[in-house]
Amino acid sequence: MNNNQVTLIGSMGERLNVSDLNNGSKVARFNMVTTTSVKGKVNFQWHQLFCFGNLAQFIADFGGKGKKIAVTGKLVNRTFVSKTGEQKKISEIEVRHVVGL
Repeated sequence: MNNNQVTLIGSMGERLNVSDLNNGSKVARFNMVTTTSVKGKVNFQWHQLFCFGNLAQFIADFGGKGKKIAVTGKLVNRTFVSKTGEQKKISEIEVRHVVGL
């Protein structure tokens, strides 16, 4: 049983970066927005996502600002050092399945 599972349906944002890894595979990093409506007010939530291999190629070919997608994956927390030398934490979704809508 997998207790770390995330499913999102939304639209891709402007950020899409696809790069090649040393092993010949690809990695795609992108963001997407989901919306909720409470009492007639629409709320937007931005999410950072990444995927590898064929999924990265699919995002490179299909993806772009405003494209509707559904993703399933897992939540990943990591720490990194920014360009200014500051240590930062980020939560991202590692995409395992994606469907273009």
